[in-house]
Amino acid sequence: MTARDVKKVVLAYSGGLDTSVILKWLQTTYGCEVVTFTADLGQGEELEPARRKAEQAGVREIFIEDLRETFVRDFVFPMFRANALYEGQYLLGTSIARPLIAQRQIEIAEMTGADAVAHGATGKGNDQVRFELAYYALKPDVKVIAPWRVWDLTSRTKLLAFAEAHQIPIAKDKRGEAPFSVDANLLHSSSEGKILEDPAVEPDESVFQRTISPEQAPDRPTVISIDFERGDPVAIDGTRMSPATLLTRLNALGRENGIGRLDLVENRFVGMKSRGVYETPGGTILLAAHRGIESITLDREAAHLKDQLMPRYAELIYNGFWFSPERRMLQALIDESQQSVTGQVRLKLYKGNVIVIGRESPHSLYSMKVVTFEEDEGAYDQVDAQGFIKLNALRLRLGAMAGRRGGTL
Repeated sequence: MTARDVKKVVLAYSGGLDTSVILKWLQTTYGCEVVTFTADLGQGEELEPARRKAEQAGVREIFIEDLRETFVRDFVFPMFRANALYEGQYLLGTSIARPLIAQRQIEIAEMTGADAVAHGATGKGNDQVRFELAYYALKPDVKVIAPWRVWDLTSRTKLLAFAEAHQIPIAKDKRGEAPFSVDANLLHSSSEGKILEDPAVEPDESVFQRTISPEQAPDRPTVISIDFERGDPVAIDGTRMSPATLLTRLNALGRENGIGRLDLVENRFVGMKSRGVYETPGGTILLAAHRGIESITLDREAAHLKDQLMPRYAELIYNGFWFSPERRMLQALIDESQQSVTGQVRLKLYKGNVIVIGRESPHSLYSMKVVTFEEDEGAYDQVDAQGFIKLNALRLRLGAMAGRRGGTL
């Protein structure tokens, strides 16, 4: 791709050092018009400074959008219907945000007549893959610019020198090198790099931003209830809330009780292992609650099939295949399984733990008449178990007999 190939580019823009430099670099390298897009996904930062910086850089089309409700309703909740965990632990907080940002970038590119999109992800991470797979799935002919893979600004010193040379304002507290990098949204915060790179060293308490330590959490448990309708949470303690409001409330409850910390060494899609410190307070509560309501509303084989498919579904999201046909197919199956996942779960939150203490549903498959140790009014004939066991034991008996006879019956 040459400079003449690009006329207008939509940049995923935060207003920080990296994307401010990228904005000017795009203007000087390609001589193109730059459109900035800043998404509020609940990262907890003031976004108006990004607007002012873009205006100072001569940007004429500036998009700053509150996408918190869309993020939770259309991306987080569908993922939680699947109980998705990457490598059995990671709740995919960063992974699930990228397809929404990319989708909106492409929509803005269509609206403004841009022929290219750009992001600030590095060439070693997963995010470059997630952004670009989404771009190409939604607009196959789009031009993609990934500055970190092509420019020579390979250090913070060079970035600062470029900023000074082009009169890009950088706050004094941003000139020193951060001890670790942070990504945050309404679902989680992620801290990586620098002082966290050695997986043998325990992270300092200063790393944690969304939770107090379990040791400092209250000595008395917090008891709450969560209502579900068709697999999605709709109310806390009987009060109905919008998706983003509900997750915000769960985050506050998780924070107060030291819930949702994870220190993980994971396998990146690009091939290396990395260490991340994640905080997902509300999501950790939600996962336990969702599995609690599923435990009484899902048929055994449906539940087991979901659990078998979950690692594949989680891997697709982690690797950036949200818009792939296979993820859509799995989502259709998962959503079908949630038709009866309605009811209420009660939980006890205590010093980093989420404990399910009750669950009820109008669609419950749990029958006290059948499971009781007392007389069950003929609902289950225990004599039937003998034939059931013998039929299931037949292949085991045949195998054992063949072994005793030297391989022949």
